[in-house]
Amino acid sequence: MKFSKPSLSFWQIFNMNVGFLGIQFSFGLQQTAINPIFLFLGAAEDMLPILNIAGPITGLIVQPIIGAISDKTWSPKWGRRKPFFLIGAILGSMCLFAFPLSPALWFAVGLLWILDAGNNMAMEPYRAFVGDKLPEKQLSLGFQMQSLFVGAGILLANASIFLFQDWFGGDSSADVAGSIPTWLYYSFFIGAFLSVVTILYSVVTTPEIPPTDEEMVTIKKHRALSFHERFKMPFVEISKAVKEMPPFMWKIAGVYLFQWYALFIYWQYSTPLFMTTMGFDLSSAAAQSAKMSLTYNIATVVVALMLVPLTLKYGGKKIYAASLLGTGAALLMIPFIDDPITVLAPMVLFGIGWAAMMGIPYTMVSKIVPQDQRGVYMGILNMMIVIPMGIETLTFGFIYDYFLDNSAVNAMLFGGAFFIIAAFLALRLNVAEAKKEVAVSDQA
Repeated sequence: MKFSKPSLSFWQIFNMNVGFLGIQFSFGLQQTAINPIFLFLGAAEDMLPILNIAGPITGLIVQPIIGAISDKTWSPKWGRRKPFFLIGAILGSMCLFAFPLSPALWFAVGLLWILDAGNNMAMEPYRAFVGDKLPEKQLSLGFQMQSLFVGAGILLANASIFLFQDWFGGDSSADVAGSIPTWLYYSFFIGAFLSVVTILYSVVTTPEIPPTDEEMVTIKKHRALSFHERFKMPFVEISKAVKEMPPFMWKIAGVYLFQWYALFIYWQYSTPLFMTTMGFDLSSAAAQSAKMSLTYNIATVVVALMLVPLTLKYGGKKIYAASLLGTGAALLMIPFIDDPITVLAPMVLFGIGWAAMMGIPYTMVSKIVPQDQRGVYMGILNMMIVIPMGIETLTFGFIYDYFLDNSAVNAMLFGGAFFIIAAFLALRLNVAEAKKEVAVSDQA
């Protein structure tokens, strides 16, 4: 029997998404502060890509596996998704607390692997949790609310680094290999606190919907299996889900290939770009890059919920494609602006794009995948993010050296062109057509 989900109030949807603030504060620190810590501990700049390999590997492995396991989990006391993102938050919190206390580079690198595993364990079931709770008509609001907290978490992480450096920094003796400046501690300690507290808030305020009788039969069958069979089950589920994946998700994969490849180019080359276009030293260029991040995340927080009525009126694919096109335009403009204030203006377009990227695709996928496989499909959607990351890591160095003349300006233009390609591919994402295809497939 198909269960009709009750509509939730605005504040109920707000409460269920609060935990994303802590998770994204942690991801914000990973984007802006982890690499400086590696450098403080003596890492060479050319080591940074390989030191960050934990991200794509843990994302590729942890999220789909945890998603598949959570699909087959139910506890009357703890729920289906909550145990996983609560454990992930606690694990991430401990790592954030320990990170600035790292005595050596190898210790910090090891913590990054554990931190990434914890964040991924929290993230995927949390996205499935939002989809589980909401009726289809509220999915857009739910995932755009998620996008708002994604922007807010990263914004606060970047702002904290700026403010604490301004208030407590300035000791040049700290900028020595093997020594982490004390002002950097505070952001990580706040992140450790927020990671657990915000997740706990959502866990306490938002009950999960119990499985249907049909889902409960499946869960009981799973529990009856031997440990060996249960261990194999997530891998079997993932393999089966990929084989049976709706064509719509392959279209999403095409958009994501260009979208996320371009995003990683921006994050990696924004600092070298400002050293070229504005003549900044490394510290000033890094600070400018952080200001860009603050700007686009402020825009994300402001516009995230505004996208909801726009997607309802014009359709998700049109708003998504327009947002990607705007992000591409921003990357094409930035290399030609040499004023540190004026260059912030294109980041408004980038922030609108980021808000769309963090909400619209998840809304689309939630509408077409089976309810009892939402966890595994959200994990597969994350694989579509980390695979382009891995491809970019392996290929862009060669492209940069041999085709882009070792120019950060050319790298940014390359990323802008990839966003424009992603925008045109997004126009192929027809949810109504995909739902019909899935319905026909289910009847066959």
